[in-house]
Amino acid sequence: MAQGREREDASTHFANASLSVRWVQGFPSQNVHFVNDQTICYPSGNYVIFINLETKKKTVLQCINGIVGVVATNVPGEVVAFSDRRLKPIIYIYSFPALSRKNKLKGNILLDYTLLCFSYCGTYLASYSSLPEFELALWNWESGVILCKKSNPGMDVSQMSFNPMNWHQMCLSSSSIVSVWTIERSNQDHHFKMRLVKLPLEDGSLASETDLLFPTSLSKNLIYGPVLPLSAIAGLVGEEAETFRPKDDIYPLLHPTMHCWTPSSDLYVGCEEGHFLTINTETLKVTVLQKVEEISLLDGGPLISPLTLVYQKDGVLTSGIDGMIYSFIVKDSKYQVKNFVEVDVPVANLVFSPSYKMLLIQTDKGTVYTYTFGAEPALDKVLEACDGQVQAMDFITPGSKYFLTLTNSGEVSILWIEDCTCASKVLLGTPATTLACSPSSWSAVVGTVDGYLYFLDIHNVEAPRVIHTLFLSESPVKILTYDQRGVFLLAGTVEGNIFVIDARPSRSFKIFGYTETNKDILQISTASLPASDVVEVLVLSPLPELRSRLEYFALPTRLTAVPSTISDERGRLMDSFIHKFLYEVEHPLSSAVLGFEGDKIYGFCSQVPYICSYLIPEKNHVGVCVLKPHQKVQTKQYGSGMISMSSHGLWLLTIAKCGFLCVRDIFSLETFARCRSHSHQGHGIQYIKMSMDGQHILVNGKDDGTLVYLKWKRLGANLANEIIEHYQQLIASLSKTVEKENEYLVTSGVSQDVKQEEEPTESSRKLSLDSSQEELAIHSDKKISWIQQKSKEAIKNEVRLFSQKRKEIKRGIKELSRTIMGMMEENEKVEPIAQLEEQEFCLDLEELERLHDESEEEVAKIRKDVEMHNLAKSYLTELIREECWNSMAVRGRALKCFHIPYVVENFPMKARTEEELQQLNRVLQQKKTEAECLKLRKEIVEVQSSATMLKTHHDEDEEEEEDEENVIKDTSLPNYMLGSLSTDFGADTSLLTSQLELHSREEKINQIILLKDIIYNVKKAFNSEFDAAYKQKEIEIARVKERNVRIEEIITDLELEEKVWQPVFEDCEKPERALVVEDDEISFQKHLAPWQKSKTEMTTAFEMEQQQQALASEARQRGLMDMMGGVLEVKKEDILRMVIPQPAFMIKSDALWSEEERKQFKEYEKKVKELNEERDKYRKSLETELKKLQNSIQESTQNFDEHLKRLFERRVKAEMVVNQEELKINNLVFSLLLDEELSSREQFLNNYLLKKQEEKSKTAEAIHKARGDLDVFKEHHDNLVAEDKILDRSFKKEFSDISGHQVDILYKLFKRRPRIHKQKTHADVNSLVPYGERAGSGKLNKENFTQLMKAMDELDNISNMPEGLDPFVWEHFCTTRRAKVENEYKVKQKAAGLQEMTTFLRRRVEDDEAVQHEIEKVFQELLRLQEEKVRFQVNLTIQILLKQGQVELENFQLILEYSDAILINKNIIEDLNSVIRAQGQKKVASMMESKEVHKGIYQIEWEHKKMEMEMEDLNQKAWDIQMLFFSRDRQKYLNEPNYESLIAIQIGIMEQTINCIDKTHRKNVENCKKLLKKLARYNNQKDIANYMLSCNLREELVAVSERQDICNEMGAKLTCEKIAKEQYENLLKRQKLTKISKQQAEQISILQAEVERLRMKTFPALVPM
Repeated sequence: MAQGREREDASTHFANASLSVRWVQGFPSQNVHFVNDQTICYPSGNYVIFINLETKKKTVLQCINGIVGVVATNVPGEVVAFSDRRLKPIIYIYSFPALSRKNKLKGNILLDYTLLCFSYCGTYLASYSSLPEFELALWNWESGVILCKKSNPGMDVSQMSFNPMNWHQMCLSSSSIVSVWTIERSNQDHHFKMRLVKLPLEDGSLASETDLLFPTSLSKNLIYGPVLPLSAIAGLVGEEAETFRPKDDIYPLLHPTMHCWTPSSDLYVGCEEGHFLTINTETLKVTVLQKVEEISLLDGGPLISPLTLVYQKDGVLTSGIDGMIYSFIVKDSKYQVKNFVEVDVPVANLVFSPSYKMLLIQTDKGTVYTYTFGAEPALDKVLEACDGQVQAMDFITPGSKYFLTLTNSGEVSILWIEDCTCASKVLLGTPATTLACSPSSWSAVVGTVDGYLYFLDIHNVEAPRVIHTLFLSESPVKILTYDQRGVFLLAGTVEGNIFVIDARPSRSFKIFGYTETNKDILQISTASLPASDVVEVLVLSPLPELRSRLEYFALPTRLTAVPSTISDERGRLMDSFIHKFLYEVEHPLSSAVLGFEGDKIYGFCSQVPYICSYLIPEKNHVGVCVLKPHQKVQTKQYGSGMISMSSHGLWLLTIAKCGFLCVRDIFSLETFARCRSHSHQGHGIQYIKMSMDGQHILVNGKDDGTLVYLKWKRLGANLANEIIEHYQQLIASLSKTVEKENEYLVTSGVSQDVKQEEEPTESSRKLSLDSSQEELAIHSDKKISWIQQKSKEAIKNEVRLFSQKRKEIKRGIKELSRTIMGMMEENEKVEPIAQLEEQEFCLDLEELERLHDESEEEVAKIRKDVEMHNLAKSYLTELIREECWNSMAVRGRALKCFHIPYVVENFPMKARTEEELQQLNRVLQQKKTEAECLKLRKEIVEVQSSATMLKTHHDEDEEEEEDEENVIKDTSLPNYMLGSLSTDFGADTSLLTSQLELHSREEKINQIILLKDIIYNVKKAFNSEFDAAYKQKEIEIARVKERNVRIEEIITDLELEEKVWQPVFEDCEKPERALVVEDDEISFQKHLAPWQKSKTEMTTAFEMEQQQQALASEARQRGLMDMMGGVLEVKKEDILRMVIPQPAFMIKSDALWSEEERKQFKEYEKKVKELNEERDKYRKSLETELKKLQNSIQESTQNFDEHLKRLFERRVKAEMVVNQEELKINNLVFSLLLDEELSSREQFLNNYLLKKQEEKSKTAEAIHKARGDLDVFKEHHDNLVAEDKILDRSFKKEFSDISGHQVDILYKLFKRRPRIHKQKTHADVNSLVPYGERAGSGKLNKENFTQLMKAMDELDNISNMPEGLDPFVWEHFCTTRRAKVENEYKVKQKAAGLQEMTTFLRRRVEDDEAVQHEIEKVFQELLRLQEEKVRFQVNLTIQILLKQGQVELENFQLILEYSDAILINKNIIEDLNSVIRAQGQKKVASMMESKEVHKGIYQIEWEHKKMEMEMEDLNQKAWDIQMLFFSRDRQKYLNEPNYESLIAIQIGIMEQTINCIDKTHRKNVENCKKLLKKLARYNNQKDIANYMLSCNLREELVAVSERQDICNEMGAKLTCEKIAKEQYENLLKRQKLTKISKQQAEQISILQAEVERLRMKTFPALVPM
């Protein structure tokens, strides 16, 4: 062996070593494809696997960049396309069967291709990618260019296919959509055009589609404005508005699962719901085919949910999840179902071979069948998939060419190493985890999830059997490892137990014991050399904090000869016997193996890309030893990996998540062979196994489900000799053991039902068990694991060994308990001071303390839970209190009457936020500013009017009065125009805008803010009245309570049984009571701790003692109580209780009384009479006082009830006012919402118009380009046609030198064309292929041209030359004819291209016209919307108050439409009536004046007399004045010494007043001047702006005129200009007609006024005042 030697020249030693893939086993997870009529292919991991259906031979094509994505095949071209899965994936095109790469397609896709599809003819390949591009691309796979592509964001596609009859059509479908794509071509330009199919509803009915953009069936609501589409109501203005539907309007549609094409270019679509559809791809009409019930299906279901569809003649083949393939025979709009073939498993894919002689059936697990029409048997299994994913594999005993695989479902397969042919299978029926084959016998072992080991006899590979089972523990088995010589089997479980088992079948796989390690064992490695007598074992397990633990122990090979003292009674191996040592590594390892020399450990680091070796210390140690890296080599493998060792111990095999396998030298740790069998996209390699001779390597992918067999492509002679030499030595050393064990397996009768060990009979081990032993008994029918059985036996042995001692201990415990009970009884009988506590009788204080601690923990847990529950309730309470109580500025409460059932509630109010106050202040300031501006404007207008017009003083006074009246009317609108009664509550409505003037959005918002302020003030005003009433009720209750004290005294004195009425506040009147819990509301008694109870007792005793001491110190009070009952004088109230004591002699008979006694008796009677009289008087006075008090209480409470009744009416009115204002707010909000909807609709239409205009520009550009290309192409075509005609016409000129007869013969030959023989197809093929002969492609056209040229060669043969013709002439003739044929072929090609380009141009023109129609439609919608918007802004919704009974309707018929009515102000009618009334009064006055003219003379005479008398009276008054005394002023002048100073002071005050007035006047004048200057500046700015606008207007007019000239020269006008011009002309006509109608209306009004004047002059009408 060469284990101990070093390599001197490693580079030479390992030169030319490489691995190659021999075969790959994988099962299809995607659809299987036909490459040709005999070969299928499918992707698996990094490979595309090809299977020949006749020979079952497999061919493998490896993807160099990792895992294979999607695959597509082209049968006519025999090419395969597949993509890789990486960033920016690439599509590879390979030819078959050469498997040579023809092209590599690089696109701009970022993540992955999801679908690939070839067209049947031509060099077209379609690809589709999902996130993030969702892009469909069309490739020319020969040239490697993208012809066209289109992105469809958010559209996931599950199936894509070309129309077999027309490559210009494609279908893309998913579970929610079906789309038909058309590929339009113009010369070399290709374009996609997509059309979505409208699917029916889930029940199969067709949904009625409405136009979402321009709905025409919306109802007109005359009250609430225009009705808009739902997208405008939702506020959508972008592209989402085009397809927006509300949730209630979305109905579930059918869910397509698969589609297929028909020869008529229609589509058959199967749905999840079981419906079968046919789609016309030209009109996109969907027809739901009806099922004809003729046969009963296997499951009895009415409908079949197809998972896959393939077309056949007159119908389709479909399959579902029931494992049955059905044939649908379609006739018209109905189909008939027939059973085709049964597979018993769900079918995932169906595909016909190119010749339609064979149907390929693929199941959901990957099994592939072929159904050959007309063959016996028709169904053949091509590929049988495993039941689950391969978990592990291993080679059978050296010398065999077979290996085993294990799946996670428990399926064990035996396969041949050469071609992976399955020899046999064993189904264990339980989930399995790992597998290992014994090197010393033809046996294998399988570990399961439930802890079992299944041992298999595999000496007969065609009939393996389970020979033994072991139930180790209930923990799943994770690792199974045989040592190199097959002496021991090591089984590691998830719990961390490693079982050591005899690997030989002849020893019945005896379990020696187990050792404990850490949980989550990563790897178990062994080193067992033929010359050694021990087996060294290394166990790797992880530790926290990124560390790893290595446990080393040694097992002697003569373990069976050692007595059973190697393990304890529970089966645990003794550490001293196995020499167990612990090591730790300071960095995490994912794998570690032990070197064969036993002095080195090789580890794979999981966090860093390094492979390290560690030296094992030679000296023994105690505890944990930390290992340092001895050798450290960086690796290119990334991710967590695994190390395994070759059989001769000189190679290290490393695998990792990257998918690479590296073979390394154990001394230098350098890689000398490397192979990529898997990729990181499939999470790399899961498991690796090398055969004992080192020639075969099996690797298994983790997630890609691929098993790869690697073999040495090149291996150096030295390397091969080393491992073969070791292999031969190992085989020689194991030959005897293998022969012996195999002979035992062949000859022994061990069956699967043999028990693990013979149990002793029940009678031999029957004991008298007590109660504690009975707990150890288990049911005999329940299987127990080996480790549990060992534990049970150990416990039974302990019970058997110590049963007598246990009985003695129990007896002593019972006696001791009786003694303690007696002591406790004696303790209860002694005095309390001498009694002991119960705890002192406890002997086991530790147990008592433990129980006490447990109870405390339980109490603490319960207390914590209660505290958390209380905390949650408290938190919820705080939230409710904060939201509904603390946040309220005015808290809601009620007020009840004393005697009547009236309840008045206040308005709960929250405090206004800072934002609301800021908005209110802003609006108020804005309104005040507007009012001041309006006032200033009026003043300016009045000043200007006064300066320009001259009016009389009387007229000016009337105008001022009218202005004042108008101002009053403007500032205070009447209630019926306000729409509410808010002025009754003192609300200021002067700042509100009239409802007839609310047009702009800002005005409406300001109006809403002011209305909210009015509501707040109304509520505030009522709440103040409510608070006053509430305080009044508090006063009344206090007053009643005060009077009730006296009433209770009177009732007590009068000894009446009446109850005193005491009014109290209820809970609704004091809602804060609900937030406070009173003590009487708690039904449970509060828990007090012992120290709290003792504290309460001490406090109570101390208070009682202090009270007794206080009573003892008050001697005077005590004497007064003893002598006079606690009072110093007799009160008047005590008369009723006063009793006059009888004299002592009244006991005797009255006959024995003396005279003195009789006198005393009379005095006694007199006092009793007087006392009774006093009692009667006092009783009557008390009754009178009681009635008076009760009447006063009744009167005061009734007065309060009347006041509260009025307050209730006030509350109703306040609520009415609030509702009125809220109704106005709601109307305004609705108008704002409608305004927003109109704006959204307008913005959407503008955006849509821009979008359509962009489309219009694109279509116009496409038309221009297509027309230019068509012109160029047509020119080429015309040139070719002209050349062809020239060749035809110049023929005779070319051969003018020969005779005419020969020329005629040559011309006939010149016109002659060869016949191209088409390949004849068999009749049965034509009858099977439903699509028949399909249209040719460019490639086929080239082939036809080649055949034509070959046929021309036959015509050009010298044998066809006419007789007598010169050979040189014939050669010239052949050249000319060939040129003519080639030119005709070119003309045909050009004609076909010209027709295609003409069709393309026509479609572009149609698209342009459709876009133009959409633009015109949008313009019309915009015009209509603008009219609606103007109408909405003019038609206002106002709120008017009407008195009850003022409006009377007959039969309650309310007319809601007043289209021919107008709404005017009532003041206009009243002003008009007042004017009419004034004119009538004037006329009556003039008539009265003319009637009484004759009385003027008498009146003048009477006035003359009257004036004479007045003169006499005035003379008398003058005389009286002369006789008057001095006035007070004169007296003051005479009496005041400083009269002049007083006058001066008054003059000064008047001068100051005049100065102040003058100063104010000047200030006002300055302000007016400033205002005039400001207005002048503003006027100048406006003049400048007008001048600039006029200049701009002049330039614009010039530009318009130029454009007008250009348009006139072009001779075409845009539709929008036409519409604008028509609108402008209509507007001019309308203005002209309006002007004429106004003039006529003025003339009519003048004539009517003249007629009315003449009528009134002739017939006066007296209007009563």
